Amino acid sequence: MYGKAAICLSFVILFLISCSIYVGTVDLRSYFFPLLQSPQVPRSLCASGPPLRVYMYDLPRKFHVGMMDRRSFEGPAPVTADNLPPWPSNSGIKKQHSVEYWLMASLLYGGNGNEDREAVRVSDPESAEAFFVPFFSSLSFNTHGHNMTDPETEVDRRLQRKENPYMLPDIILKSVSFLELTSIDYSGIDLLFQVELLEFLQKSKYYQISGGRDHVIPMTHPNAFRFLRQELNASILIVVDFGRYPKTMSSLSKDVVAPYVHVVDSFTNDDALDPYESRTTLLFFRGNTVRKDQGKIRIKLAKILSGSDDVHYEKSVATPKNIIMSTEGMRSSKFCLHPAGDTPSSCRLFDAIVSHCVPVIVSDKIELPYEDEIDYSEFSIFFSMKEALEPGYLVNQLRQFPKDRWVEMWKQLKNISHHFEFQYPPKKEDGVNMLWRQVKRKLPRAQLAIHRSRRLKVPDWWQRRR
Repeated sequence: MYGKAAICLSFVILFLISCSIYVGTVDLRSYFFPLLQSPQVPRSLCASGPPLRVYMYDLPRKFHVGMMDRRSFEGPAPVTADNLPPWPSNSGIKKQHSVEYWLMASLLYGGNGNEDREAVRVSDPESAEAFFVPFFSSLSFNTHGHNMTDPETEVDRRLQRKENPYMLPDIILKSVSFLELTSIDYSGIDLLFQVELLEFLQKSKYYQISGGRDHVIPMTHPNAFRFLRQELNASILIVVDFGRYPKTMSSLSKDVVAPYVHVVDSFTNDDALDPYESRTTLLFFRGNTVRKDQGKIRIKLAKILSGSDDVHYEKSVATPKNIIMSTEGMRSSKFCLHPAGDTPSSCRLFDAIVSHCVPVIVSDKIELPYEDEIDYSEFSIFFSMKEALEPGYLVNQLRQFPKDRWVEMWKQLKNISHHFEFQYPPKKEDGVNMLWRQVKRKLPRAQLAIHRSRRLKVPDWWQRRR
């Protein structure tokens, strides 16, 4: 009897081993030693591996912090952690495009050796894994370029023509100082910066080696670097969406989607015993309703949502007083509406996140930051534009939304909102560290392209394949 039992047991063991060899899915411990199995560990967003080694170009102050204070525009002293000017508290809506500042600041920060950092600055470019270009292209546009004619006009098209991309007025080319430029033509300064920066990069040994593929360039304003951005289409661009970028220039495969920096203050003491009932407004929106492209839905939504007592939909512009009112409105609302702006995304989504107001996203082409690590469906609700424009549909769905499910989303918002904070010094897993981690994940593709380019004798056949 014992002999037969031993034979049967041996047969079973051999059978399981065979299955594990050919199928690769059998874990013998789960059959014979279930208590020894490792428990399921929740997915962590902690840093993995050593920090990214980044070389930051030493550009003149006029390309970055000089735009924040004209008195230091041409200052000779290099920018360090000790003399880095703080981001101005009165910058208003410009703050939403300040990612470029926080990325630069994070590299200047020396740290105390105890932080989990995703990127550190290196002084030797030979040891760098990536190169950061500290040009505040968004601030440049906000400060100088906003006086330019609309991108769709004939003048702008002529400026961007490939056969003469550097077409500058003669009076600007003859100017030698910032003061002369500002007194002549604000719109020319932004373009002149782009020309100077492009010439600087094209002379860089390390830009030439990689073709710019391992260079990181922030362009979070939709119009940032708009005249010469095609010249930099091989680099890793930091963008907020792809609304103004052709597929030949920017894509998820090589670029990093960043959040807008939130404009409203973060809700740090959101500890209501019954948060659902304490937020008396069902759906909140406050902002500009005159937008382009997909953003035209805002005017249509105003008509559809009018007449609902529990919906606050108000046309507004971003003044300091209105930003305070938006802060109060989001904190007292269950859901915050996020329709597309001039491009598929807008700052309003991230204002809602730090206000712990469940975002209601209406945008068919939106891309979201850190989406390989964060599941937005855990704390956001999505409607297609067609669904949102069906009278009564959106509001009825929100009114029927289960309270317990909303509370879970509210808790999740509180758990993840620190990923959307930008601060100096940087903190573990804040917005800037999350972005550097995203950059690190784009580099293998960049290295593949660099290595292939070194041995190709003819233009890349893969790009021309149908």
